[in-house]
Amino acid sequence: MNNSELNQRRLSATPRGVGVMCDFYAQKAENATLWDVEGNEVIDFAAGIAVLNTGHRHPRITAAVEQQLQAFTHTAYQIVPYESYVSLAERINACAPVEGPCKTAFFTTGAEAVENAVKIARAATGRPGLITFGGGFHGRTFMTMALTGKVAPYKIGFGPFPGSVFHAQYPNAAHGVSVDDAMASLHRLFKTDIAADQVAAIILEPVQGEGGFNVAPPAFTKALRALCDQHGILLVADEVQTGFARTGRLFAMEHHDVKPDLITMAKSLAGGMPLSAVAGRAEIMDAPAPGGLGGTYAGNPLAVAAAHAVLDVITEEKLCQRADELGSHLVETLTQARQHCPAIADIRALGSMVAVELNDPKSGEPSPALVQQVLKQAREEGLLLLSCGIYGNVIRFLYPLTIPDAQFSRALDILSRILSRI
Repeated sequence: MNNSELNQRRLSATPRGVGVMCDFYAQKAENATLWDVEGNEVIDFAAGIAVLNTGHRHPRITAAVEQQLQAFTHTAYQIVPYESYVSLAERINACAPVEGPCKTAFFTTGAEAVENAVKIARAATGRPGLITFGGGFHGRTFMTMALTGKVAPYKIGFGPFPGSVFHAQYPNAAHGVSVDDAMASLHRLFKTDIAADQVAAIILEPVQGEGGFNVAPPAFTKALRALCDQHGILLVADEVQTGFARTGRLFAMEHHDVKPDLITMAKSLAGGMPLSAVAGRAEIMDAPAPGGLGGTYAGNPLAVAAAHAVLDVITEEKLCQRADELGSHLVETLTQARQHCPAIADIRALGSMVAVELNDPKSGEPSPALVQQVLKQAREEGLLLLSCGIYGNVIRFLYPLTIPDAQFSRALDILSRILSRI
């Protein structure tokens, strides 16, 4: 069995709509290393798209799942509940940056968490409207596609989408969008598209993921909080990608002086097991009637056990501090590379949520071709990277926070070498 044979089988057996980036197939993985079926070793700077902040097969997480396997694998929490779900909710409630008493419900995917946040917000306010931001990504279901502010490849050919969804501008200094511009776009929506008293929630990513790792300025979140309070709108932080130590805090909203009403989370919550959650102010979370929230696999006991272990690892291994240290090292490397790489247009970072934007050195236009060139050369040298950005011209770095120092340095050497050649 080799990669080429498996690729031919994939093309015959699976639809083209399930896009696959790599031409190699995973055989095993540990911490920040992948091995393919031919025995090739790869340094993983993708981490399952920010799912593996605690690395592949962390021993604490593996042991927790194995222990739960010996007890039971499924009851459907809404039919027969279990203590681990309740205690995980208690732990999230204690650390989620929301005002006052907090409650948490568990689901399976990030999109499912966002869908349920919408349900909760509409139930709590009695309003239909939702505002999100250009460049944002919130999922692949119909509601979350409507919320997503990026057309290709997520929305092509799938419309029409649910209504009462509107997009404002997200601040982006590199592209000339100020906080004042973003706030003006919101006020313009209130004049041209939907009255403020019909908006249930404003949903934002504290750092846009697919949009290019654009970091929300504190002045922006402060202005959003004031706007929401003025009009009775709920502020929802989509922390599916930013959560669980990635930005140097457990949640990215901890970098801000304001608190959201609801937070969605998934990805690194359970270290590779499918689990998501919505946490928020207790009175808002209680708005849906009994039976209004849930799902057959929501809060699966194996995933819940993994999530308990993830929280333990983040605390015991000081992964928030680790995220800051690794992120600073990477930013320093990119800053040095910028002196010899005119294609680097911008470097953005919050903790270990780091990205570099590449433009054509002659035209100054976004260059997805250069990004794909870097990604291809990196894979050839044993380093797995991901792209993002509405123009596809941003490289994002999502290494496990548990990566050994020597391996991290080796990866940065590969990156520096490639950037010096473009």
